[in-house]
Amino acid sequence: MPESPFSRRNMLFGAAGVSAAAFLTSCTSNDDSDDDGGSEQQQANVSDDKPGKPVTIGFAGPEADHGWLNAINDNARSRAEKYEDVTLDITEGSNDTATQIGQVDSLINKKVDVLVILPADGKAMTQAGLKAMRAGIPVINLDRIFNSPQAYRCWIGGDNYGMGLNAGRFIGEQLKGKSNAKVVELAGLDNLELTQQRTKGFDDALKNYPNIEKVARQAAEFTVESGQRKMSDLLQAVPEFDAMWNHDDDQGVGVKRAIDQSGRDEFIMVGGAGSKAVMDSIKADDSVIKATVLYPPTMAASAIDLARALGQQKGVSGMAEFEIPASITLYSAVVSKDNIDQYLPTGFN
Repeated sequence: MPESPFSRRNMLFGAAGVSAAAFLTSCTSNDDSDDDGGSEQQQANVSDDKPGKPVTIGFAGPEADHGWLNAINDNARSRAEKYEDVTLDITEGSNDTATQIGQVDSLINKKVDVLVILPADGKAMTQAGLKAMRAGIPVINLDRIFNSPQAYRCWIGGDNYGMGLNAGRFIGEQLKGKSNAKVVELAGLDNLELTQQRTKGFDDALKNYPNIEKVARQAAEFTVESGQRKMSDLLQAVPEFDAMWNHDDDQGVGVKRAIDQSGRDEFIMVGGAGSKAVMDSIKADDSVIKATVLYPPTMAASAIDLARALGQQKGVSGMAEFEIPASITLYSAVVSKDNIDQYLPTGFN
């Protein structure tokens, strides 16, 4: 999960913001015939569910060694299967940059119509994106952003700063009436920009709540084992606190083990990403886990929608423009007991 390109203007969309549905536009003309003609012309250039020009989409991503990444692949496949006019050519995921570059080269040589690339390393894979674009194959850059906007036609991905911001706001509201409230944070890999952005968002949100102090922070590695180990360290270092934010629901499996072993339950916990296990806990309301902040893997389904629209030279529904956007940042919604039924079907294993 990568950094979001905040240096450019981004549009905040829900995961369903690029779903395929008919788009009707109004016209300012008072002439009935002109009005109808304008609507038909606009509608004809917007992607919908009806079969159209066949499009072959090449998909290259990293190894699915994490629940979120596996959900990315599942979302891409299931979305492509929805369309009669889409053929999905998906590579075997790899975290090795040289291997992934070779996979992208293979898709370029096959002359696919559009490429969707979730790079194992955005910076290292930039040349692969540039090569595809120069070969006349438009690229949808999924989540981990390339170094150059010339390497993609459209970027779509999550909002890491927004994750932290919304986690901090939720915790702040829960502790609003408590004096001298204490909060701890369990981050992911500290050398990643995405982790730094999440922490910055979290800290910025907490500044709005002067009654709250963040008293400890540990960095895990997005794994179950590191989550359990680092959470144990936090529990030993801080004898009492009121709330915690864990950046990643996969490492949260280990976090919950450490909490259960300690027997402590004086605090509330907010997760990150949106796993089914965490959502089930929120629904059951039988643990310290009270919410999770989404980093939606449904972005892969939206990327397929965008790639199909590109291949058919159409825009997307819900927008007046004839072209797809250059950049789409997805919103990091907070899932709690208040809206769990709405989001539960989106939880990943």
